[in-house]
Amino acid sequence: MPTLVGMTDTAISADVEAAVLEACQRAKVASRVLATATRVTKDAALHAMADALVADAARIGAANAKDVDREREGGMNPGLLDRLTLTEERIGTIAQALRFLASLPDPVGEIKRGSTLPNGLRLIQKAVPMGVVGMIYEARPNVTVDAAGLALKSGNAAVLRGGSAAAQSNEAIVAVLQDALESVGLPRDAVQSIDAYGREGAKVLMNARGLVDVLVPRGGRGLIQAVVRESTVPAIETGEGNCHVYLDASAPLERAVNITVNSKTHRVGVCNAAETLLVHQDAAGRVLPAVFAALAQEGVTLHADDASAAYAPAGAHVVPATQEDWETEYLSLDLAVKVVADIDDAIAHIGRYSTGHTEAIVTDDINAAEHFVSHLDSAAVMVNASTRFTDGGELGLGAEIGISTQKLHARGPMGLAELTTTTWVVYGDGHVRH
Repeated sequence: MPTLVGMTDTAISADVEAAVLEACQRAKVASRVLATATRVTKDAALHAMADALVADAARIGAANAKDVDREREGGMNPGLLDRLTLTEERIGTIAQALRFLASLPDPVGEIKRGSTLPNGLRLIQKAVPMGVVGMIYEARPNVTVDAAGLALKSGNAAVLRGGSAAAQSNEAIVAVLQDALESVGLPRDAVQSIDAYGREGAKVLMNARGLVDVLVPRGGRGLIQAVVRESTVPAIETGEGNCHVYLDASAPLERAVNITVNSKTHRVGVCNAAETLLVHQDAAGRVLPAVFAALAQEGVTLHADDASAAYAPAGAHVVPATQEDWETEYLSLDLAVKVVADIDDAIAHIGRYSTGHTEAIVTDDINAAEHFVSHLDSAAVMVNASTRFTDGGELGLGAEIGISTQKLHARGPMGLAELTTTTWVVYGDGHVRH
């Protein structure tokens, strides 16, 4: 699958540059309409978008099938192929996420803080839209809908580059969403795709500073790092997920099995899937045989160190772990496994290899749980819960535009609040500064 690595070497034709900048300019104009749109109008648009997706599910599915067939023939790995695939059920789930967004409070205008100064000036800091949100992502047609819905509800316009793997899916989805926007009196240009302009178009989007207010990359490490490194538009680093599950000495057997299996196999091609299992040496003999047996039933290949490999059942697919395994986001039915001396050994391993996305501990010891939480530096830490819960929908935020793994502005699932910034409003009564 093509990525944006080496975008600095991409030549940009004048026609592509003009077309993408024009799209961004139209988005800027549309963003001014959205910034003052009422909640009633925005929610009506979200419901119209959801209804249109369901009504046009067959059309979208047909377009998606072409993308899936092409990428399967091209050798896309099963995890990424699953992420690309849109079934009728998944389209319905995506539509339901839009309806849920409509039920959430409007973040625009929320008062963050306020006060009256001794000199009588009244201060209010309130939430306002970013303006134009750009997104660059790969093989994830659901993100097209999530980004459009979140941008709309938070008063922003969206310019999307969804990559060649999902090109036909995204073209169909954007057309459906634009028709729905127009049906409630909002501008079509509030949601636009620049997929037609390929890598050249992505490069122009990355450098459309002044027209695009923030850029969110979502995909593999190569894409994310290329955007963060080469974009002149402010970018939010998201998504790469080398996530860990740690089974503590007191980990209950049933929880250890269920949480490990769910974290690894629920959906393998997503950033919150577990990639490494760490097991306290005092729990290894008690929990690993059952955990390994359950993982083997799911077809997971175990990249195990010597201490953990000894507990693998007959028939399990086990390969010796290498240094590279601790660093790898597999996005497949592969799991690195290591027995650690204690909780601090687990924390040290995570601190060295984690991408700062999600870590989980399974334990019956509240002190161990608190120690784990307080000594890790990740966007999300789960206590006795699957890593798969690091998701905007699962955490009650509605859809998400990505999982931020940086520390400035936003961290963790980026929902509506994270797509706003703030304005200070100062009320005086003829005040002048002396």
